[in-house]
Amino acid sequence: MRSAEPNGTVAYEARRIPATPAAPGPLASFARFVLCGGGIGVLSSFAVPLVAGLMPWAVANAVVTVASTVLCTELHARFTFGSGKHAGWRQHWQSAGSAAAAYAVTSVAILVLHTLQTSPSMLSEQIVYLSASGLAGIGRFLLLRLYVFAGGRTRATEPVRVKIPARRPHRALAWAA
Repeated sequence: MRSAEPNGTVAYEARRIPATPAAPGPLASFARFVLCGGGIGVLSSFAVPLVAGLMPWAVANAVVTVASTVLCTELHARFTFGSGKHAGWRQHWQSAGSAAAAYAVTSVAILVLHTLQTSPSMLSEQIVYLSASGLAGIGRFLLLRLYVFAGGRTRATEPVRVKIPARRPHRALAWAA
């Protein structure tokens, strides 16, 4: 937008357009995180037995885990945390590290349960596992939102006003006129 100023200058007003869409709020991000992670987790639980028909179960589990982690990282970059672009290598490695830490938390929780109770019931194992998984998931969400994908968020900016002196005709041209 262009406007003339009383002092002979011309003012231009422009609005900065963010390079990426604004990131969703924390509750929307968390809901998306649960939806994406949970959805991919359910799909992975069906994929492992299918892939295990072609290779040993441990290898199938590792292959599906790597594939689902890569897919989740892409979904989190584009959808959950609103960067609107694909995840880079740094985000993939950091997301994989946070997934490995979550795996360690759930494994340690079950190990502690088996240390405290020699033969826990399946219900006890599920309660401990799901509790540890939930806490690890919350920690992972916070790490991804506040650190891994924090650079993708932009804020709306105020208009920028630039004043440029109005061009005056050259003296020779002004004299001739």
